[in-house]
Amino acid sequence: MNRTTLSLFAGTAALAAVTAFAAVGSPSASGAAPEAAARLPVERTSLVCPAPSTSDLAETTYTSFTPVTKGAASGGRARLQAAGEKDAKGSKGGKDKKAGQPVLTPKAPGTPATGDTSGGDTPALVGTADGSFAPGWTVQETTEVAAGTGRGLLGVTCAGADTDFWFPGASTAAGRTDYVHLTNPDDSAAVVDIELYGKDGAIKAPLGENLTVDAGASEAILLPTLTEERQTDLTVHVSVRGGRVGAAVRALDDKAGGDWLAPAADPAGSLVLPGIPKDATDVRLTAFAPGDDDADLKIRLASPDGLITPAGNETLHVKSGMTTTVDLGDVTRGEPGSLVLTPADQAVPVVAALQVVRGKGDKRETAFIPATAAVGTRATSAGNGAKGTTLALSAPEGTATVKVTASAGSEGGTPATKTYTVKSGTTQDVDAPVPTGLKGTYALTVEPVSGGPLYASRTLTAGDTAFTVQTLPTDHGLVSVPQTREDLSILQK
Repeated sequence: MNRTTLSLFAGTAALAAVTAFAAVGSPSASGAAPEAAARLPVERTSLVCPAPSTSDLAETTYTSFTPVTKGAASGGRARLQAAGEKDAKGSKGGKDKKAGQPVLTPKAPGTPATGDTSGGDTPALVGTADGSFAPGWTVQETTEVAAGTGRGLLGVTCAGADTDFWFPGASTAAGRTDYVHLTNPDDSAAVVDIELYGKDGAIKAPLGENLTVDAGASEAILLPTLTEERQTDLTVHVSVRGGRVGAAVRALDDKAGGDWLAPAADPAGSLVLPGIPKDATDVRLTAFAPGDDDADLKIRLASPDGLITPAGNETLHVKSGMTTTVDLGDVTRGEPGSLVLTPADQAVPVVAALQVVRGKGDKRETAFIPATAAVGTRATSAGNGAKGTTLALSAPEGTATVKVTASAGSEGGTPATKTYTVKSGTTQDVDAPVPTGLKGTYALTVEPVSGGPLYASRTLTAGDTAFTVQTLPTDHGLVSVPQTREDLSILQK
């Protein structure tokens, strides 16, 4: 190839680069405002589900659901299979499991698909969805353990891999068995640091530094193996130096059951922790300020009648770099509620989570509610049953109208929709719609219609006290795509 041809290629590439910059980054020659970015369905989604349990008594159900999304690409598929397996011949396979065989394979958007496993050797799972299955793809992992440490109902929404996670509410105290689960869905190793913060600040934990999670592998790290300090309340920070991982904490109590502690929302000056069950017997708030400044927070409860301030717990001072807790007792007093944290003075970013207990004595059961983002455009909750499902909606800043759709059942049933109005400053446990003629499980899709920001969570119950709570932030089914156009006038300047 001669120099003239190379120069021509180089010039063409430069022209293309300049044109692209002009189209996306420059205002028009007429001075008109740039067009708003379009909201389009995503074309690929990846999720990670942690290994559910080490108990031989564990019974786990996975439920997959993709809401029908206008404008989504046609075709595609969704698959959920053991971490480390590949969707190709000659790849690695899990124990006693055919290589590449998915745990479940959804047939079509709009209808849930389920898969079941039992025992304590179920591996972590990695899933991908593309085409019409990608926008809003949601997978729920629900495990019931009949007896032993962590008995009860444990649930987690499978989430995408990331590089930074905060877990306020973990523990290394006697009677608690907390594991940090790290799963690497990618084809190269990830390097991870686990930092621990207690009531007096950072805890020395050299064994948590520079951890390697191999490609396609999953690791469950017992927190007490990282430090000799035993503290009731900890904040765990998982930061990834290279690569990506999915992360969650499985927190088990010898006497009060257990559940998954999902990552808290990113540090922010104001936080909402939605959906405290109305029959909660004890609520414990854990907060942490990761920056250089202390935080002073106002504590309020969004009840069915409006925002109220818990007596004796009006404010909370959170020292920088130190985990702070407050026991709120039976703060809901027989009514559903959401905790709302706002700055008492200047806004300082914090992370927070609630440990919630139902029942008393030997009948106690535990779940966690991390601070969460608002629903946004749409949120999806999979794995609901005709009984034992409670949907909590909260509008702390302004009255909101929301549409809730129940999907078809996994084994039959016709979708149903209801619209609700949530008054400003309140939380409501709504009578969520159920598919007509429901067979199997179904999904709930929450879509704000108008008004202020809406926060939501879903509670599943089993038996007298067993329960689990999952918050419902946006399902990331839509992505902003800038409007572009050619503008060659920039080449004349």
